[in-house]
Amino acid sequence: MAETVFWEGSKAYVCDLQLAQAFHMSRVLGMPLLIEGEPGTGKTELPIQYAKDRGLELFVYPTGSKSNVEQFVARFDHVKYLRDSQIEILNAQRAEKGLDTKLSTGGRNSVELSDYVIKGPAAQAYSQPHSVLLIDEIDKAPREFPNDLLYALSHRKFVMPESGEIIEISEQDMPAIVITSNREQELPTAFKGRCIYHYIHFPEPEMMRQIVAKHHPQIDNKIVDVASDIFYHLRNLGLERAPTTRELLNWLKYAKQFATEEAIEKIQKLEGIGALIKTQSDLEKVQKLILQNPDDFQKRSLAN
Repeated sequence: MAETVFWEGSKAYVCDLQLAQAFHMSRVLGMPLLIEGEPGTGKTELPIQYAKDRGLELFVYPTGSKSNVEQFVARFDHVKYLRDSQIEILNAQRAEKGLDTKLSTGGRNSVELSDYVIKGPAAQAYSQPHSVLLIDEIDKAPREFPNDLLYALSHRKFVMPESGEIIEISEQDMPAIVITSNREQELPTAFKGRCIYHYIHFPEPEMMRQIVAKHHPQIDNKIVDVASDIFYHLRNLGLERAPTTRELLNWLKYAKQFATEEAIEKIQKLEGIGALIKTQSDLEKVQKLILQNPDDFQKRSLAN
């Protein structure tokens, strides 16, 4: 049986009940879990931490503008095949001349076409029932990419190029597949229909404190309170790119190297704000607000 334990998170990952239920359902039904939500909400970390916690092999395919099924599933190495074929001809000619030394093909045989099939993360994951497959940020891929995955998702099999080898897996033994999307473009309806869907909302302050505790268990609560209050204030300013969980964690990682009072003072002065603000227009907006009301961030931090 495939790994279908009800996973509720780990020492390194906070998994709320709704997400845990969706992830469990996807594995029980042998369907991919499609997770959408804004960047920095832990979509990518779910399969990574799950695989690590359960001791399962993880295969990752980070999608981009040039992603295609050949990269994802498998490709035939025509260059290596041609080179080995030429080497075999040369070795035959050398043997006719009585030469004992042979050129090496690395143990490959041009008759065995499977020797030249380079399996991608999908083919590798389908070959390992107790594994995890992450397709990260599929919304960055060309629209035909998710459409091209429909057959494999429906029939649970891949046909290897040139060799014709079939890699097929049962519903019960399907690897845990997690697909993430930041919704930069809408995914095809037919593709979403093959998945279990879950949307991760941005963490509320209390959930955020639990996440911070997972990553920085020794940090002083006063530092977390001050930084969190300013962090959520920045998110409510209508910035072009609101700071994310990942960025708050980085800011706190910087702050915790100082003594508590010094760290709080640095946070109040927005030292290291480059960890949170990522565009010039947002930085200018925040700086303008500080100039207009220099006590605003100070009062917020002192309120804690």
